[in-house]
Amino acid sequence: MMTTGRDTVDDVLTALADPTRRRLLDLLAEAGEATSTTLAAGMPISRQAVVKHLGVLDAAGLVTGERVGREVRYTVRPAALDATARWMASRAAAWDRRLARIKGIAEAAEVGSREQRRD
Repeated sequence: MMTTGRDTVDDVLTALADPTRRRLLDLLAEAGEATSTTLAAGMPISRQAVVKHLGVLDAAGLVTGERVGREVRYTVRPAALDATARWMASRAAAWDRRLARIKGIAEAAEVGSREQRRD
């Protein structure tokens, strides 16, 4: 079950903190769909370790697994990534506004200083 809001962002960032999970997500995004066995073939870890990492990605809402016969096929779920990207963009915009204010204050102080020197 996927969480919403801030919990989603926290879960996604926690899941993506691990480079192995980021690599698995990249492999899935490239393949579109893959089994843990297929993913393990491209990784320096066991299939069981891949399954554990996929479990973390699934809990964060980043992937989903669908049973097809004896296999579980995993795919990327972009909604949680999209929510995290929106959160990051809003944080970046807030910092840009702060930096623009600081720049404006610094430029105004510089202009005031030049005017005082001319007087």
